[in-house]
Amino acid sequence: MRHEHPAAVTCVTAQQEQDWNVAQLAAPVQQAQWRLWHYSEPEVVLGCAQYDALHQPSGNRTRKVLRQAGGGAVLVGPWMLSVSVVLPHTHPLVTNSPVSSYRWLGQCFADVLCMSQVAAHAISPEETRVLKQSNDLGGELAWACYGGLSPWEVVVDQRKLVGLAQVRRSTGILLVAGLLLSQPDWPVLCDAMQQPNSLARHLHDCTTSLQEESHTGVGLSDMTESLTAALNAALQGVTT
Repeated sequence: MRHEHPAAVTCVTAQQEQDWNVAQLAAPVQQAQWRLWHYSEPEVVLGCAQYDALHQPSGNRTRKVLRQAGGGAVLVGPWMLSVSVVLPHTHPLVTNSPVSSYRWLGQCFADVLCMSQVAAHAISPEETRVLKQSNDLGGELAWACYGGLSPWEVVVDQRKLVGLAQVRRSTGILLVAGLLLSQPDWPVLCDAMQQPNSLARHLHDCTTSLQEESHTGVGLSDMTESLTAALNAALQGVTT
């Protein structure tokens, strides 16, 4: 899979991405803004409730950063293409329900993936309840974002391909999504989070990637181009 960096995607550290996210919500959001991110090195992005793990030692010394959004730990790296979208509360895509506010973004990813001949779909709240029973291994993977499922995340069959998170502030709404271009190095995440290495296989089994599901050789450049067009269309022509 190709990992060149098209003009529309920014190669960052996890901290640089989080700094951009925080800065966008520091003052009232006036208009929709978005950025696509890619990463050259593995890093762990912790959910806001995982602060205690921030300074826990790990054998591989993988850098950890904390995000404002909740949820489990995310292992970013060359295997992930992410997006941050900030919206004012008055934007038509923002709803009173945090769950339904995800819907358009999950569907955007699903539509782009389907155009690339990947049999992906965004899961409804009803489907999420059913899939959780088979994918969360009784809570063993609750600490990992990609070890569980939330409404409007994107799956192929029952395997997670795109994860979502959200921050709601009085100044605006931040939505983030991460697409697995290839399978992450799950043992690195297990080590960083002081979890049994055996759970790396379970994380692999309940996730999939663009590399695994695409039969047309779609890579970072192709996905960046398609997502750029889809995001601009969904946000009614707002550009970066």
